[in-house]
Amino acid sequence: MKKKKRLMMRSVILAIMVAAIVYTLYANFTKETRGQLAIGDIAPDFILSDMKGAEHKLSDYRGQGVFLNFWGTWCKPCEREMPYMKNQYQVYKDQGVEILAVNVGEPEFAINRFVQKHGLDFPILKDANKDVLNLYKIKPLPTTVLIDSEGKITAIESGELSEAKIKGMMESIKPR
Repeated sequence: MKKKKRLMMRSVILAIMVAAIVYTLYANFTKETRGQLAIGDIAPDFILSDMKGAEHKLSDYRGQGVFLNFWGTWCKPCEREMPYMKNQYQVYKDQGVEILAVNVGEPEFAINRFVQKHGLDFPILKDANKDVLNLYKIKPLPTTVLIDSEGKITAIESGELSEAKIKGMMESIKPR
């Protein structure tokens, strides 16, 4: 009788361990796709402050196209695309396209130096705790999310953008 009980207990423990291992493997292999934003999704709303302390709420930009760019001062590809963003902002800002450049987790001093060095004049938002970065599940920097005038995501681009690519992206979200 004792041997049967012991066998039963060992079998139950083994089954629990196998189930835990299977779940862990499933969770790890599917975490890349689970919960990621996709083209056609409504962009999650957020509120971030800019360098002057003004709050920017994404949903306040409904009716405009939004070029949402996640970047860091230490990121060389980010730095190389900023002048192109600045140039295209001058062209598209009066055509209903807004750039919101979200700096991820850096001190104001570093952000201000970068902004002054490059003469950036579009809104630079501070995501000090990386809340919006995590909300959007952004991995590499730079990453740009294009949002149309209805608040839908139309594209998600990771990596450095050329000026021609930025121009095409802004054209694609320009309200008609």
